[in-house]
Amino acid sequence: MNRLPTFLLAFVVQVLASAPAQAQLYDARNSSVNFERKERDGVKVQVEGTAQWTRDYWQAWLKDTYNIKLKGDGVLGVGKKDILVAKQAPMSSVSGKLVDLYSSVTAPSDSVAELSVWAALGPDAFITSGGTPSEFSSLRNIAQSFAAAARVKAYREQIAEAEKQFKESEKEKEKLEKERTSLAATTQSNLTKIEQLKQQNADHKLKLAEDSVKLLDNARLLELRKAQVERRRARLTNLDRK
Repeated sequence: MNRLPTFLLAFVVQVLASAPAQAQLYDARNSSVNFERKERDGVKVQVEGTAQWTRDYWQAWLKDTYNIKLKGDGVLGVGKKDILVAKQAPMSSVSGKLVDLYSSVTAPSDSVAELSVWAALGPDAFITSGGTPSEFSSLRNIAQSFAAAARVKAYREQIAEAEKQFKESEKEKEKLEKERTSLAATTQSNLTKIEQLKQQNADHKLKLAEDSVKLLDNARLLELRKAQVERRRARLTNLDRK
């Protein structure tokens, strides 16, 4: 059976251990949203991730879960709102009627995004916690379900990223070990060559000394033979005169 590397196991344990402290991040709560110059009852939930990540996943999750396509344009940033709308959406889990679904995503921080969701059953017939409690409860359940899915997705992505970094570290380790082995072999080879050169230098030094002695002997022999040649030439010269 495959086992997680130690650091990945530690990461999962850390994630699970921090779950109670992060519970407020994934807790859908009743709130209000300023829309069309009025306060509307809505549901808000904070999740771990950037505003763009949350916006993209909210749209994908709604499409996969309810076959609802949200529309909205603009660029999100910290504290900047952008309304996503699905007009006359068939959401039987909220109401038997068609629903106008509204949502926006803001970024309280670089790593936390807040999703706001509100809805209307018709023109100026917004769902409220007091007037339409059943529909509002269903709307809150949708936000809570999304938060749970976003949490799982975020953890999976974090683990995938951790695994990627682990594999990169493994490759770097293998590369460093190969370089270390190669350098060690090269160093040993160089040391061997150095010892060979030292021995060669010692042999050359000894040979130089021997050659120096031979040169002296040769010089004496040359002088001796030169003298012999000169004597013989002189003797030959004397013989030629007679």
